[in-house]
Amino acid sequence: MGSRKVIAALLPLFLLTIGVCEGQYEPNWESIDSRPLPEWYDQAKFGIFIHWGVFSVPSFGSEWFWYYWQKLKLKPYVDFMQKNYPPGFHYEDFAPQFTAEFFDAKEWTEIFASSGAKYIVLTTKHHEGFTLWGSKNSWNWNAVDIGPKRDLVDEMASALRANSDLHLGLYHSLFEWFNPLFQTDAANAFKTNYFPTAKTLPELYELVVKYKPEVLWSDGDGDAPDTYWNSTAFLAWLYNDSPVRDTVVTNDRWGLNSICKHGGYYTCSDRYQPGHLLKHKWENCMTIDKNSWAYRRNAPLSDYLTIDTLVATLVETVSCGGNLLMNIGPTHDGRIVPIFEERLRQMGQWLRVNGDAIYNTTAWRAQNDSATPRVWYTFKPQEKSVFAILLEWPSNGAVILHEPMTEGLTQVELLGHGPLKWDPVEPVGLRVLLPLLSVGQMPCQWAWTLRLTGAT
Repeated sequence: MGSRKVIAALLPLFLLTIGVCEGQYEPNWESIDSRPLPEWYDQAKFGIFIHWGVFSVPSFGSEWFWYYWQKLKLKPYVDFMQKNYPPGFHYEDFAPQFTAEFFDAKEWTEIFASSGAKYIVLTTKHHEGFTLWGSKNSWNWNAVDIGPKRDLVDEMASALRANSDLHLGLYHSLFEWFNPLFQTDAANAFKTNYFPTAKTLPELYELVVKYKPEVLWSDGDGDAPDTYWNSTAFLAWLYNDSPVRDTVVTNDRWGLNSICKHGGYYTCSDRYQPGHLLKHKWENCMTIDKNSWAYRRNAPLSDYLTIDTLVATLVETVSCGGNLLMNIGPTHDGRIVPIFEERLRQMGQWLRVNGDAIYNTTAWRAQNDSATPRVWYTFKPQEKSVFAILLEWPSNGAVILHEPMTEGLTQVELLGHGPLKWDPVEPVGLRVLLPLLSVGQMPCQWAWTLRLTGAT
């Protein structure tokens, strides 16, 4: 490597080091983990994940298509390629077909806004290494040099910033399956760090400075420790001196064994749903297509989660103190297919009625009801309101809530409808009389919220 290339590769690390010296947070986990989570993220509760890349071209099986086909040689992937593509076809040959001709960032933003989501996380680079912006460190393997010939990250970021209710989030994979530098470091048991120095850290620095995300969603440690990735030094710079130092939030995927242990909020695993309150802020990242994060042309309808299930997932997640990050997979030509659009708009319909029980809430002392199934609680201390969210409408015209302690002045309201009558029950709780409503009169179709004021 020539001297100029060495300087270029080391410059981001030099800048990070300067930031560490000047700032409040030091490059160690004890200091990094002491940073308070910016308040906006906890209040937001609901975000949209977008898995989009070269894997959207074959749109078969999974976003791990390249790895499953070339590394593991799984039979469905091998058979798919033999049946549909000529001998000698390489994964890189898919890139020119990643065209994005129908991608309209303003149209996407309108759909996202209609869902009620408050932050959007776009995959800028998955484990395949293809960047959705013109990364100088990913020559001819990015969306500006090949395929769309457009900076897709910039278009998405600009459209989201035009909507003041939406926060920009960027996903970035630390490692790349088949990058020779990463393979060299792995063969050296990560005692060398050619790959993070020349690729990962320059990309992270560029993403933050150029696009100013408020969520930085890191992924894929490649079994390498955080010391190999120089994660704490980067995060110290991010929190001390970056242009988003006061607002940015990060997850917990910064090296081997850091997940569910270090970082701004915990993800712990994909589709994480603990079912109880955690001491640390967490996020449930899950996907509408239960078998893939990327768009699949051959996905049957049964693989798409129903809106009933999605609403229930949001309610349980928020009741237990988490945020929900719900994933969609656009097509190679830039479309959000109708099944994803429908689910997003349905979620927005529900939130327009029940959003008071979700946004700006906190976990209550009880997460779900001890005796009445499928009832989850949230709390808004600033209004002294307890929300009981019913995932099923009782058939007998009443619901018993066993957790709230009531007083004579307690009032109960069905969101989207109005005040309701209630009776106390022994030893504690209340029996709420629900109105007799036809399907057309219901305030919403999938879950119903009771607001209790004057209850503890």
